[in-house]
Amino acid sequence: MELSDYFSQLFSDYTLRTITLGTAILGAICGMLGSFAVLRKQSLLGDAISHAALPGIAIAFLITGTKDSNILLLGALVSGLIGTFWIRGMITKTHLKSDTALGLVLSLFFGFGMLLLTFIQKQPNANQAGLDKYLFGQAATLVESDVILMAIVTGVCLVIMLLFWKEFKILLFDADYTKTLGFNTRFIDVLITFFIVLAIVLGLQTVGVVLMSAMLLAPAAAARQWTNKLSVMIVLAAIFGAFSGVFGTAISASQNNLSTGPVIVLVAGVFVVVSFVFSPGRGILFKQLRKYQNRRDLKLQKTLQFMFDIAKTHENISHPHAIKILNNFQGYTRASLKEMEEKEWVKVRGQKWAMTEKGYDAAVNLYKNN
Repeated sequence: MELSDYFSQLFSDYTLRTITLGTAILGAICGMLGSFAVLRKQSLLGDAISHAALPGIAIAFLITGTKDSNILLLGALVSGLIGTFWIRGMITKTHLKSDTALGLVLSLFFGFGMLLLTFIQKQPNANQAGLDKYLFGQAATLVESDVILMAIVTGVCLVIMLLFWKEFKILLFDADYTKTLGFNTRFIDVLITFFIVLAIVLGLQTVGVVLMSAMLLAPAAAARQWTNKLSVMIVLAAIFGAFSGVFGTAISASQNNLSTGPVIVLVAGVFVVVSFVFSPGRGILFKQLRKYQNRRDLKLQKTLQFMFDIAKTHENISHPHAIKILNNFQGYTRASLKEMEEKEWVKVRGQKWAMTEKGYDAAVNLYKNN
């Protein structure tokens, strides 16, 4: 299937429509909530929670004996929340740093989850087939009820975000000030963390345990490069996440043997790379251009000051001087002389130059500023 065929069949084909809508909603909610994780410098939290959710999936299957996605995701939610509170407990009750606590929970829970999956696979029961899809995701298993659940959770997240917008915003940038205002910072922190866990659990079926953290962080990291405003960042992250889901699904559906989850993450990675390179404020390209421009401006200003020091030795500032005098000055180039002539700072006649009134004033202002 070609990409054009995919988009032409998108609204008529139930499966394509369901998967695309589901991945778009997932990308949007991950982008929104991932913005809080990025700004709180908890980027590894998504990785730890997604891996901590694996034992919950296995235990839910062992208890119920069914592969009902709602039950399995409920088990993942409980396990993810337990892992999250373990992390918080280790950070607050011990001398361990956050990265150590995250690493411990990630490895212990994931190891336990893999142990349980291995145990389940060796049971004489055919019903356990397909549980490994939660490791790398399988978007093709999404059904309409899953999409409705994602839409409901996204709607609830938006309502909560609007209701607690001021509190969220203050807590992100100054937790101590939030306490002085009388807000319950513990409740707000737990609320943000809960919704992050919820978003991660919703994405396990589509993207999987291993790649879910990238889905949470990539749209937010890309959006951060374009703005310094929280509201704009959240909107951009949601848009980047939604587009990652749509185009990742389209590419996966148009090619054979391409898993949807990894492709979605790769598309999100493309957004990150493009943002890192081309964003006007923080992009590598524009940083280099500004650095080059600043270096050229500095060289031009130094040359102007050197010429001013020569010109002010004469009563008439427009007294002509030989260009070869400038050869001993390290910052002088033919290009800088031409640019100064274009700015009408100097006049060049043959092999001589003379400073203009405009150039004289510009040099005086430089000295004043320095």
